[in-house]
Amino acid sequence: MAGLATAVSLAREGRAVTLYEASGQAGGRCRSYIDARLGCAIDNGNHLLVSGNRAAMRYLADIGAADALVGPSPACFPFIDVRTGRRWRLRPNAGRLPWWLLDAGRRPPGARVRDCLSALRLATAGPDRTVTDCVGDGGVLFERFWEPLAVAALNTPARDGAARLLRSVLRDTFARGEAACRPRIARNGLSDAFVDPALEFLRRRGAVIRFGYRLQKIDCSDGLASRLRFGADTVELRDGDHAVLALPPSAAAGLVPALTAPDRSHAIVNAHFRLPGPAGLPADLPFLGLIGGTAQWLFTRGDIASVTVSAADLLAREPAEAIARKTWNDVVAALGLGRTALPDYRVIKERNATFAQTPEGARRRPGTRSGCANLFLAGDWIDTGLPATIEGAVRSGRMAARAIVGDGPPVSTVMSSSARSGGRRA
Repeated sequence: MAGLATAVSLAREGRAVTLYEASGQAGGRCRSYIDARLGCAIDNGNHLLVSGNRAAMRYLADIGAADALVGPSPACFPFIDVRTGRRWRLRPNAGRLPWWLLDAGRRPPGARVRDCLSALRLATAGPDRTVTDCVGDGGVLFERFWEPLAVAALNTPARDGAARLLRSVLRDTFARGEAACRPRIARNGLSDAFVDPALEFLRRRGAVIRFGYRLQKIDCSDGLASRLRFGADTVELRDGDHAVLALPPSAAAGLVPALTAPDRSHAIVNAHFRLPGPAGLPADLPFLGLIGGTAQWLFTRGDIASVTVSAADLLAREPAEAIARKTWNDVVAALGLGRTALPDYRVIKERNATFAQTPEGARRRPGTRSGCANLFLAGDWIDTGLPATIEGAVRSGRMAARAIVGDGPPVSTVMSSSARSGGRRA
């Protein structure tokens, strides 16, 4: 997504773009594919956005896919405790004054108003503070709000997650009122929303897109990148050309001398199940937060139910069937499926889904500029001020594009993108 967002931003400015992609398809961790076992298209991983994700919404508008996301208006986040069957909805109010916290029917059940004041400690958190340093690690509000939010946004346990990164999420969403909190998911899949329209947008503007090009080396001299080496192919960078590396942090660190980058990561596990029939969730609420189970979120599209487990390092070590059985129990409880047997499924393990978004990990995030004047960095791990999400990836791409445009009129712009292959499927 970072590479696509950079390319789209530059093409929108009239710049010449060549996009090199290491794998055979674009999108990296944000894409769809046809799964033979399930007999349909599924997303590589589930993603929940909100209307306050301004960079992502601008990107969708640029590529002509503004209507590719669906979700409720006004904002509503449905939850279920799979242990007890209790259900509730979080319903922020319009305007910046959060009076919804005073209404027991809008906040998590059992949470007291004074518990919500813990958010004030996040507002003043220093760079070394974790989420639990600020909000504690017990009580109803932690279990039903802070922990689900932190794990979903940071893909890091709340006890380790950087408080400042979670604060940036609150600043752009709940602190701006209901209109910025409306949850959004892809109507027909991630590729349909974020990838295919972007590739078409780029082709219409004359961009060259090349798949199967894995960057192996960058030649630098006199503070400039001079060549990009893709195995047998070498790309010469002429005067005025720029290159942007939209790579995972470990790959970028292996190509850019002396680059400091996050060096720890956490896994995300997704499981997709084919149901006997269409899922029983309301059409305007095709997702559900899960408390007390293995998975944290359930998404439905037709007769496919998908669950997500973030910060899933331990779970990712288990066999696919064991993961499927554990998460299927959550689906059964959430959808009221009784004793329905385990159906056809697909488990996808993304072992290095995001960098570990701890205070230490956040300190290791570099800016968009590398040590070479014509070489830039993009990725959700770049220091955008946001967590490693679609929003953060898109913002990093826009940052790289702005830095290039500010360098003056180039002859051409070269994009070098080497996304992950899409995780292990089982």
